[in-house]
Amino acid sequence: MVDVKKLAAEILGVGESRVRISPEALDRLEEVTTKADVRALIKEGLIYAEYARGVSRGRWRGLHEKRRRGRRRGVGSRRGSKYARLDPKEAWVNRVRALRRYLNSLKGRGLIDARTWRELYLQVKGGRFDSVASLRAYLISNNIIKQQR
Repeated sequence: MVDVKKLAAEILGVGESRVRISPEALDRLEEVTTKADVRALIKEGLIYAEYARGVSRGRWRGLHEKRRRGRRRGVGSRRGSKYARLDPKEAWVNRVRALRRYLNSLKGRGLIDARTWRELYLQVKGGRFDSVASLRAYLISNNIIKQQR
């Protein structure tokens, strides 16, 4: 006995689980001996391949709807790096503290005087600099300090 399903799967280029044989063809299966016979049944439409099933989006839709309503958005549900999810105020505080620390170190080392320190301090408070690197670049470009190596 020839395994018709196996031959059909080979011809159709799909897995055996996707091959379907219609009930009308069941009595003709005894006569099948070659691939040519199977091809004939495929041509008649008595043997066919089921459509491949994709990944369902149903679960995603449900979750997406809940998130749109503001559910499942708490701290425990968040993924990704902690910096990507950093609270904007916390980021601001960290940045300002770093900038002020840098300014104080410059003043302590005698690279800037008190008046310059005060001007820069107020600019930091006003949000002029994005980072310590941008403050350093400003100081170098305006010849307030020399480039350090």
